Amino acid sequence: MAEKRILVTGAVGQIGSELTMELRRRFGNDRVVATGRKTKPSKELEESGPFHFIDVSKIETVAKIVKEYDVGTIYHLAAILSAVGENNPVLAWQVNVGGLFNCLEVAREYGCALFTPSSIGAFGPTTPLDHTPQVTIQRPTSMYGVTKVSGELLCDYYHTRFGVDTRGLRYPGIISNVTLPGGGTTDYAVEIYYEAIKHGRYTCFLKEGTRLDMMYMPDAVEGAIQLMEADPGKLRHRNAYNVTAMSFAPEDIAAEIAKHVPGFTMDYDVDPVRQSIADSWPNSMDDSAAREDWGWNPKYDLAAMTEDMLKVLGERHARGEF
Repeated sequence: MAEKRILVTGAVGQIGSELTMELRRRFGNDRVVATGRKTKPSKELEESGPFHFIDVSKIETVAKIVKEYDVGTIYHLAAILSAVGENNPVLAWQVNVGGLFNCLEVAREYGCALFTPSSIGAFGPTTPLDHTPQVTIQRPTSMYGVTKVSGELLCDYYHTRFGVDTRGLRYPGIISNVTLPGGGTTDYAVEIYYEAIKHGRYTCFLKEGTRLDMMYMPDAVEGAIQLMEADPGKLRHRNAYNVTAMSFAPEDIAAEIAKHVPGFTMDYDVDPVRQSIADSWPNSMDDSAAREDWGWNPKYDLAAMTEDMLKVLGERHARGEF
């Protein structure tokens, strides 16, 4: 029998675009089916393997792809991010919870494994902010956070009630040199590199001293694939594992950039909505469970990430890509 295929929803997004290409590199272009809702995919994404437009809030569109391609694993990444979710909480609920529910139902019916990302947004102001434990209080104050906690609980339910192989990671802010972020609270940590190269300065929407966990995209992609390939018997916390690679405040990343971009400066124009969200999130997470259960071990710290980001973006800027 032919090997089952992999479906990626939200494949045009920040994580999805890079995860899809890495999955295709590892498992073959034809084995990875990419889907998005409206945004046109890159030429590389569209031409390297199957791509379809679907709406995860309509279950029949998900089921059709899973059945047509004989999908065995779903990486469900379609979501509304934190800042956008506060502007449109109804949409955030419909996409983040309704879309996940549909994917879980399809996974149950067709026997698929399912990965979906949770987030540091699943925590709230009553959560311990430093070395946030794997199992702790989760009372988020943003709609995004509410949808992420709901998602964790839904995935646990489908695993215990129906035996669906659900797995997830609580991602921190993710920094990419390929796809621009889409309305998250940690977006400044991507924007700052682009602005450093283009203008040598940046205006940050979070205030000085706002420490948050972060991760470079290669580690985020590797973590998702590694978790889905882990021995299920060793997974104590399927939905979802704390994972992090570094924790820093805006002034820390600015200082690191200044080592490579002479004269780089940063000022502040605080966005109260995103600042209030950031203030409710952990300063640093304890990811020892992920390290112990399935060998999580990120490769990039702030210095290594900054060096690579500036190198790649510098080359892209020289080619006129932004």
